[in-house]
Amino acid sequence: MLPYLFYALLGFLSGSILYSALLPRWLRGIDIVADSDDHNPGAANAFLLAGPRVGVLCVLCDLAKGFLPVFLAASRLPTQERLLFSLVLAAPVLGHAFSPWRQGRGGKAITASFGALLGLLPGSLVVFWLAALYLFFSLIAVIPDHRLRTLATFSLFAGGSFLLCPNKCIAAGCTLISAAVIFRHLSGAPHLHQELLKKAFVRGIFS
Repeated sequence: MLPYLFYALLGFLSGSILYSALLPRWLRGIDIVADSDDHNPGAANAFLLAGPRVGVLCVLCDLAKGFLPVFLAASRLPTQERLLFSLVLAAPVLGHAFSPWRQGRGGKAITASFGALLGLLPGSLVVFWLAALYLFFSLIAVIPDHRLRTLATFSLFAGGSFLLCPNKCIAAGCTLISAAVIFRHLSGAPHLHQELLKKAFVRGIFS
């Protein structure tokens, strides 16, 4: 039991470091939380306000902070024997979404979710289920609004995980991740318009 709690705490603390808020401030002197419309300490605002180079760095850090603690735990602990592994899997996402360094007002945790799920490779391919849902609602059954697309994606991800994933501890972790992301999207301000992000990315590359 104690090893699972250790990695859950490690994952929560790792996830609680909001690189998308810190790096723009350190590298560009920009406070994306104060200056953005939705006041979200996430990679989208880092792209928009600090440029694509800083934005890409923020994405990589958010992926890594989810990936590393889960990968370390999955390589050292059984993932099927204890339901506590679901908490280990969700911990980086919970840390990001409810960061204690911002009084529980963290980011929307999409990138951290992908990072945590990537940490399960190659033992579990559930990250590809999440990616497939995002692509489905972006390219086939298109939901233009980012918030609604995310809500639909993570709702189906939670339900589908129990049907598609034989490891019920991992499926339970996927449900916890989905609950955190859905809560943050329902409680936060509307997400930045996608066209603004595209313009910011192009402007940063060609300027």
